[in-house]
Amino acid sequence: MQTKCHLSQLVFEQAKKYGDKPVLTYRDFGSLAWKTISWRTFADKVRTVSNALMNLGIGVQENIGVFSQNSIFCHFVDFGAFGIRAVTVPFYSTSSEEQLKFIVGDAHIRVLFVGEQEQYDKAYRVLPLCPTLERIIVFDSSVRINNHDPNTIYFEDFMKLGEGLPRQPEIERLYTQANEDDIANILYTSGTTGDSKGVILTYSQFHAAFDANDKCVPVGEKDRVMNFLPFTHIFERGWTFFAMTEGAEFIVNTYPREVQQSMRETHPTCMCAVPRFWEKVYTGVQAKIDKAGGAKKMLFKKALRVGRKYNIEYLARGKRPPVMLAAEYAFFNRTLFKLIRQQIGLENPNFFPTAGATVSAEVEEFIHSVGIGMMVGYGLTESLATVSCNHKDEPYTIGSVGIPIHSISIKIGENNEILLKGPTITRGYYKREDLNKKAFDEEGYFHTGDSGYIKGKELFLTDRIKDLFKTSNGKYIAPQMIEARMLVDKFIEQIAVIADQRKFVSALIVPDFALLEEYARDNNIRCTTKEQMCSDRKIVKMIGERINTLQQGLAGYEQIKRFTLLPKHFSMEAGELTNTLKIRRNVLLKNYADVINNMYKEE
Repeated sequence: MQTKCHLSQLVFEQAKKYGDKPVLTYRDFGSLAWKTISWRTFADKVRTVSNALMNLGIGVQENIGVFSQNSIFCHFVDFGAFGIRAVTVPFYSTSSEEQLKFIVGDAHIRVLFVGEQEQYDKAYRVLPLCPTLERIIVFDSSVRINNHDPNTIYFEDFMKLGEGLPRQPEIERLYTQANEDDIANILYTSGTTGDSKGVILTYSQFHAAFDANDKCVPVGEKDRVMNFLPFTHIFERGWTFFAMTEGAEFIVNTYPREVQQSMRETHPTCMCAVPRFWEKVYTGVQAKIDKAGGAKKMLFKKALRVGRKYNIEYLARGKRPPVMLAAEYAFFNRTLFKLIRQQIGLENPNFFPTAGATVSAEVEEFIHSVGIGMMVGYGLTESLATVSCNHKDEPYTIGSVGIPIHSISIKIGENNEILLKGPTITRGYYKREDLNKKAFDEEGYFHTGDSGYIKGKELFLTDRIKDLFKTSNGKYIAPQMIEARMLVDKFIEQIAVIADQRKFVSALIVPDFALLEEYARDNNIRCTTKEQMCSDRKIVKMIGERINTLQQGLAGYEQIKRFTLLPKHFSMEAGELTNTLKIRRNVLLKNYADVINNMYKEE
């Protein structure tokens, strides 16, 4: 049962309820050994952090920065700050020095917590450029602090400032003053088109989100939740705090690339993820099916047909499967599907919230078919994550983003834009009245910038309005929809569709080089470099044929007519990706201008 209280009191209330029950399973920075702490220990750490922050002079509604990968220390600092009515401003661990400098200055941050060596080095370099920044506190005790740096201490030394809880009487008074209008977090959006904007998130938003999700999201105290996305991401942050209200246990995954190994070692029952994670699962399983022998391959394909019929044609539509179908599915579920889930680390899957980008229908159908409950949803930082999601035990449609949560009002505006109003919507951007005036309409509805429609009870997305391309022939193209179709192919690692003011659709494609090398070996194609593979005629032809198969359902004007294989990945370092790995199209257009122009040369 959900614990309902002010977020600043949540850890303490759960400690009273659960005591020594494990809550956080984690690994120390650089370690392979999993450790666990209880709710009681979690609460003790939070109290110590609150006292230490007060001894550093942190005031009510003052902003504190957290620049780190996922770690238990992030939770200690968040809830410790909530306890003294301070505000935490999380940074992506991959943020550049320029982004760090901008946000520290914009939020007037005096104290910055950092994770490992990379984050410390960046923070130390920007310190002289940030007039407000006074103190850096390092989570990882193995970090080498510069000998000429008197402003940095380790987290263990910071905690000594709170030992014995010297300021607890003052903190107890602050607990009684905590209110719904206080700011809990300021989350800076990753910014696909310019400087980040600080989204204000209040306690009232969090509490409204907890209440709404409790009515439709079935997480509970028996669940083991894998923290995979960065805590800076509103999806992971909102989901984690909500699951804490339900008493779930958490597995803190620090390094995203290790998530599949972490899953196999810790066996989570729930995890929120972006579609790219499931696309990789899909292509990995499909590759194994493709390599299987004739009889085994036929068995796999039959199992998927049965799984699709059982889970999608019947259960997804709220219908009871026939007895024979149920028996067939039960057989495959305890054999082939069980084996697939075990290889991922999902022996006891409950459900898996998925949002952040377009989910390919092919991938969504596959995940449901093998008995994994993908819960597709939609949300923004400004809506404190969930706007809509599939509801457990209610019919759903492949391709929708679920049913809106009960407290939110949706209006479809000009250009089919989705407009939102309700208690989970931000009151605005931090110190940006210019943007706030544009962000809301005269009725108080927030402009999402996303286009879509409602059919029945479900919400469907079409695309980002600002991302819609208009060809020189006057046709509108939705690039994310096309990209999602292509990314289910095992040979395509990254793709950017080009079409705006062009005669036809083209694409920049970064292939999966490991699979491409394997293909080259199997087909006697001699390539020693990535550049050679990307320009080889046989490889280009093979990729072209696979693209044509995937886009058969698209209108002629939506289909990719030409593409270029690129020998290097789109990267954050080159400014081509945001911290959430979204494409910065304007940067790609600039960085690959010559390549793009060559695709539109007359033959």
